[in-house]
Amino acid sequence: MKQKLILWFENYLFYPNSFQKLISFLLLPLSFIYIIVILSKRLFAKKNDFSLPIISVGNLIVGGSGKTPITIKLASNYKDVFIILRGYGRESKGLFLVSQNGNILVDVKTSGDEAMLLAKSLKNASVIVSEDRVLGINKAKELGAKIIFLDDAFSKYSIKKFDILLKAKNEPENSFCIPSGAYREPKYFYKKADLILKEGIDFKRVVTIKNAIDDSLLNSSKTTLLTAISKPKRLLEFLGKDTKMIAFADHHNFTKEELLNILKENKDSKIITTLKDFVKIKEFEKEIDLSDFYLMHLEIEFTNESIFNTINGYIKEFE
Repeated sequence: MKQKLILWFENYLFYPNSFQKLISFLLLPLSFIYIIVILSKRLFAKKNDFSLPIISVGNLIVGGSGKTPITIKLASNYKDVFIILRGYGRESKGLFLVSQNGNILVDVKTSGDEAMLLAKSLKNASVIVSEDRVLGINKAKELGAKIIFLDDAFSKYSIKKFDILLKAKNEPENSFCIPSGAYREPKYFYKKADLILKEGIDFKRVVTIKNAIDDSLLNSSKTTLLTAISKPKRLLEFLGKDTKMIAFADHHNFTKEELLNILKENKDSKIITTLKDFVKIKEFEKEIDLSDFYLMHLEIEFTNESIFNTINGYIKEFE
C-alpha cells in the first residue's frame, strides 16, 4: 500500500491523470501563497560573501535530477574540496564531518545515504552534513577548504555562490509550484542560474550493472529493482522491460527484516539497487548475503565541453 501511495504521488506531481489534475487546480491558492513566500525570501535576503568559490548544484523540482552524480563528477576535478549538504534521512542532527580527504569518520545513520555515497566516491575530498549551510561553510573554511560544493542549495539566497541548475530529460507536465505541481520554485527562476545543465544535451548517464561483491556483470533477464530514491521509475529505462520494482520513500532506511523478506520473496530474481541505496544495505552484511545484490554504477558524461570552462572561470576570480 505504501509503495502504491509513493507512485501515486509521483504521478500526481509529474504525470497527472485527469483526477490528479483536478486536485492540482484546487490546490492552486496554496501554491500562490507558497510563491509569495519564496519571492519574499529572495527579495529580502542579504548575501554573505565567504571569499572563496562556492558552487551550488541544485534543481527546481522536487526529487532527484542527478545532483549527487553531477557533484561527484565536478568535485573530482579539484583539490581541497569540501561538499556540504543537509543530509536528508539521517538519524543525527547538527553538523558532522562525514569524511576528511576520503577518510570516513561516521556511519551512514549519522551521515545519511547521499553524504555517505559522496564520501565513498570522492577519495580526495571532504564531506560535511549540516542543516545550517553557513555553519558548514565556516567549518569547511576552518579545515582548509579552497572550493566548496553545496548540494541542493539554490534556495539558500543568503549565500553568495555560483548556481548550477539541472534540468531533467523529461520535465513535469505542469509548471505549478508545490502543492499543485513538482516545482519548488517558479519555473522562470531558471533564468537566475549561472549555469543550466540539461540531461540529454549537456550530459548523459551511462549505467553499468555489476555484482556488489565480485563486479561480475548482470546476466539475467529476471530482475527486481529495489530502491528508496525519488522518482524510482526513472531507473527502469536502464533495465529490462519486465523488471519488477519495489520502491520505498526517498531516503528510507531499510531494516533487516525488510531485506530478508525481499530476498526470500524474490529468490529466483536478481536484485538490483543503486549505490545510494547500497550504502545502507551494506550495514547488514553480517545478516544478509551481499552477493545477492547487483549495483547500478552511474557515470556522468558531459557532452558540452564548455561546462568546465565556465566553472573554472568562476573559480579563477578568487585566485
